[in-house]
Amino acid sequence: MTIFSYFIPCAVRHPSTIHLRLPKLSVPLFSSTSRMTQLLPYPAFKNGIHLHATCSIICRSSFSTHFSQPTLQAKKAHSFLHKTRRFPRFSTRAFDTESDEKLSAKTIEGEEEIVELVDDNGSSSRIDDEYPSGEFVYREYDLLGRFAVKLKMLVAWPWQRVKKGSVLTMNIRGEISDQLKSRFSSGLSLPQISENFIKAAYDPRISGIYLHIEPLNCGWGKVEEIRRHILDFKKSGKFILGYVPACGEKEYYIGSACEELYAPPSAYFQLYGLTVQASFLGGVLENIGIEPQVQRIGKYKSAGDQLTRKNISDENREMLTALLDNIYGNWVEKIAHVKGKKKEEIENFINEGVYEIERLKEDGWITDIKYDDEVISLLKERLEIPSDKKLPTVDYRKYCRVKKWTLGLTGSRNQIAIIRASGSISRVRGRLSTSSSGIVAEQFIEKIRTVRESKKYKAVVLRIDSPGGDALASDLMWREIKLLASSKPVIASMADVAASGGYYMAMAAQTIVAENLTLTGSIGVVTGKFNLERLYERIGFNKEIISRGRYAELTAAEQRPFRADEAELFAKSAQSAYRSFRDKAASSRSMKVDKMEEVAQGRVWTGNDAASRGLVDAIGGLSRAVAIAKQKANIPLDEQVTSMKLSAFINFDYEYVLHVFSISPFIIIIIICLKNIYCLYVDN
Repeated sequence: MTIFSYFIPCAVRHPSTIHLRLPKLSVPLFSSTSRMTQLLPYPAFKNGIHLHATCSIICRSSFSTHFSQPTLQAKKAHSFLHKTRRFPRFSTRAFDTESDEKLSAKTIEGEEEIVELVDDNGSSSRIDDEYPSGEFVYREYDLLGRFAVKLKMLVAWPWQRVKKGSVLTMNIRGEISDQLKSRFSSGLSLPQISENFIKAAYDPRISGIYLHIEPLNCGWGKVEEIRRHILDFKKSGKFILGYVPACGEKEYYIGSACEELYAPPSAYFQLYGLTVQASFLGGVLENIGIEPQVQRIGKYKSAGDQLTRKNISDENREMLTALLDNIYGNWVEKIAHVKGKKKEEIENFINEGVYEIERLKEDGWITDIKYDDEVISLLKERLEIPSDKKLPTVDYRKYCRVKKWTLGLTGSRNQIAIIRASGSISRVRGRLSTSSSGIVAEQFIEKIRTVRESKKYKAVVLRIDSPGGDALASDLMWREIKLLASSKPVIASMADVAASGGYYMAMAAQTIVAENLTLTGSIGVVTGKFNLERLYERIGFNKEIISRGRYAELTAAEQRPFRADEAELFAKSAQSAYRSFRDKAASSRSMKVDKMEEVAQGRVWTGNDAASRGLVDAIGGLSRAVAIAKQKANIPLDEQVTSMKLSAFINFDYEYVLHVFSISPFIIIIIICLKNIYCLYVDN
């Protein structure tokens, strides 16, 4: 028997369509499990933009069913509000927690008055302008600074050296992680991409950047961060060229920020607009004899709908339509701005279904039609390199080895800890867990306590990219963040998604910063169990239970529906879980409970809408969060700070190395020790 409780977040992923994936059984129907509350991670998708609805499963007894929740796929669109400042990066994990009793008993009337803005809908938002923008400011080195940088380059390790006049080449495609990647890890890392842009802007050896932009499988928060760094890099006066062999809205959003954009004659361009799809299992489950008994707390909490309904509810349609309108409207607005066109012209172009590359060039959507080798020849000509010579380049991975210290970009003694929390939330580390396994509460708590006890960290930025996970783990970590926030400034920075458990984490921070289209909120609960009585009759299966205690069979008897008293207890338990979540959110955001109730109800908001309703304080990226942390820590905004990473081990994919190279665990331990010593040496 199963009780599943959904805290539904949404995550935006890849290009083409907003796709709602219905729940699918991802584990054996009857798998043994302990008592727990879990927010399931969203499944990975290769194509399309996905607003992932992830669920939390409350399994109280010996049997449970796991669902990989519906996925809303929302195609691309995002905004570039504030530009990103240079910041060191670092990885760890983040969460929040405080006792329910204190929060429910806490009254809001005594809180300090908050200045609010009221929009046309009567919604209020905290004033965003009181916070620094964190906008990147490019500063030329003086004579002494240039000499110091050249001296450091002379003493740099051989693998950190770059030929003068090189072009930095980066292939932006596929999944982009919000965590740092080790040298042995595959895939791209947003922190390292961002740092490469900053280093390249100041590196006298780099003449410009050549970006290959391929189909992306990440959310709009990361896309916005990359676009912001492109715009910041252009302030250095160096060139940046883009090349798009296959392009949808998300890829074009990045490419449009480049100084020039090229495409081959046979390029795939699909700028056709966005869609939302919702799928339902109600009819399927009915036909096979499974009856989901669902309690939905929050009218927008649509996870249960996919199990019980055969069509979309009015509330779910309203929520998805609002998300789609936000994404689409933002994309149209930003592209119109960068192209110097009216929004109506952009919409007309999309509705024409243009796919001819020649037409794209004629209308100014791309600079020219060229193959990759022709663009390289163009770069040689621009850099005055003979055609028979090879263009000097440095790729993404090699340039990641160049330390900021070499370029004079390290900070002062003031240190800000940037703790990265990405992926699904679990309470303990699994036996086969790797650094990409998500957020592990026990590890996070250990790191957060280290930061709290250390006097060298002046402030903390929690970088959150999570749809949720284990509810108990979220609460335990929330408590640690609350304790941390009582001793030093804590700022939450949201990436693609910080909904449900992800928003739970952010609530403990003193200030929450989100991207314009970050998916957040989802304060609600869905609980239920599956009644398999008809299915068992069809297949000839029988199950008998001998129990002691009135409610002993509540989570053990999937062969029958709830009794009336069991259904009542189940509903009360769900209501209690929802009230706890909502009341903590209200207390953390200094809102009255009835006000929080209006914006809770399980609804997912974009960052911009969340800000107008008091769930988020400011719109911007990580650079803005760092600037706010400086302000609250009384550090001058123009002072370079050092951001610290707490553990190199977390980012070292030792199991990947074991698998690929068949290296013994003893050798891996030696490598890990040497890596830790090296990182300590570099950081200090």
